[in-house]
Amino acid sequence: MANKKNWDVLSISSIPLVMTLGNSMLIPVLPIIEKKIAITAVQSSMLITVYSIVAILCIPVAGYISDHVGRKRVIIPSLILAGIGGLISGFAGWQMENPYSILLLGRLLQGIGAAGAAPIVLPLVGDLFTNEKEISKGLGIIETANTFGKVLSPILGALLAAIVWYMPFIAIPIFCFVSIVLLIFLVESPPQVEKPQPFKIFIKATKKVFKREGRWLYAVFIVGTICMFVLFGILFYLSTMLEETYQIKGVKKGIILAIPLAALCGSSFITGKTIGQDKQKMKTMTVIGIAFLTLATFSISFSEDIYILLTALFVSGIGIGFALPSLDAFVTEGIQKDQRGSITSFYSSMRFLGVALGPPIFAVMMKGSHFFLFFTNAFICLMALLITLFMIKPEETVKRTWG
Repeated sequence: MANKKNWDVLSISSIPLVMTLGNSMLIPVLPIIEKKIAITAVQSSMLITVYSIVAILCIPVAGYISDHVGRKRVIIPSLILAGIGGLISGFAGWQMENPYSILLLGRLLQGIGAAGAAPIVLPLVGDLFTNEKEISKGLGIIETANTFGKVLSPILGALLAAIVWYMPFIAIPIFCFVSIVLLIFLVESPPQVEKPQPFKIFIKATKKVFKREGRWLYAVFIVGTICMFVLFGILFYLSTMLEETYQIKGVKKGIILAIPLAALCGSSFITGKTIGQDKQKMKTMTVIGIAFLTLATFSISFSEDIYILLTALFVSGIGIGFALPSLDAFVTEGIQKDQRGSITSFYSSMRFLGVALGPPIFAVMMKGSHFFLFFTNAFICLMALLITLFMIKPEETVKRTWG
């Protein structure tokens, strides 16, 4: 049985991996797209932002539906839609002289698909296991798959774009197909909630959850948002700077972008195995992680040297890797099963908000001084650290319906 559950988790891990590839692969390709179709850095950043904004709006709906019809019945159609979005964007790049608007349309469809796929993974893992330690371990594997996708993304994106610039879009439906096959044949649907709540009762129940658990839930949401904002903003900055300032392009640029993401991947895996069901450990790892992120971002403010930048980004990756699995576990283990999909979906929406805001805000701020850009973001990270210290109290996150 344990072996079967391992296959379940590994198969489910393909979903965040695929969704991460579908978004993060574009980071090293954005400067190429700007030149190929003659758009600005802000316009190219919108290819990330439109994907994320539509996901933000659709994720809570997908979470609610998944609580009522089952996780797989939401995930599989969503993966199909994400694949169709990739096909539309790829076709536009291949056949159209001015493809920007259709690229955005394809990315919008991908975002809707992503909303019904990746975020539902968190409650699905929670459904598959009854032991909190197993849930934490499973979430660590999921977060590792997510971050491994981020490590692989810049290298794979650069390799595909070396063939032709729109190839990363065309690859998305292939990845989605593989994930669908794994999900259909290797993942057993967990038992469904017996009596789905009517919508009005669901709204009341959700309000009660936020009223009762709001202090730490809002804190987790804010800190998760800031982590993703800084991560995607810095990746966008680094991709642009490597190409424009250092003339580093293609696969070499992809490998450099993968360095901080590899650190994130490794620390996510270790954290998921370490925290178990110990909520005090979750808070400790989050505090350490955000402290690393704050100090690293602050240190970048004072130098534009590429080696200092990469070292600081490596430390940032470790910090975010400590924080994210702990935040995932807080949300997933702190909410009862029949509302888990909905609440974790709100959390996923907030993470997507960070992804959406990072690239365009960094694109605008890059027009100013280097010091102001990173000092401002270090201050934001410091706020996340203070929120973690004073608003996330492990004794308040003990799920009342367990035990």
